[in-house]
Amino acid sequence: QVQLVESGGGLVQPGGSLRLSCAASGSIFSIDDMGWYRQAPGKQRELVASIASSGTTNYADSVKGRFTISRDNAKNMVYLQMNSLKPEDTAGYYCYADKFRNSGYKRRYWGQGTQVTVSS
Repeated sequence: QVQLVESGGGLVQPGGSLRLSCAASGSIFSIDDMGWYRQAPGKQRELVASIASSGTTNYADSVKGRFTISRDNAKNMVYLQMNSLKPEDTAGYYCYADKFRNSGYKRRYWGQGTQVTVSS
């Protein structure tokens, strides 16, 4: 089992910045990709950013140039630096981690989420 705990969400003005953190604990061996999803009321869940164990990153078009995902493997942490925030970034943000199973398949673990609200 892997436990993920997010932190860093809150209320920020348009144009402001927030840094989200996600801490992994438990059976952390063989964790592969990690990343962040977000979901706002009435909208579909959206993959915001992902990062492989190698460091390769991927971003949604809507956040490219504004958000940066990073990870610290020694601390079992993944981060999302969010700059130039817009009201449309308002959503619950959820951290995930993919872990290899003995079968060779991956299982995805989820955090409880942290709320980001961008409003003046």
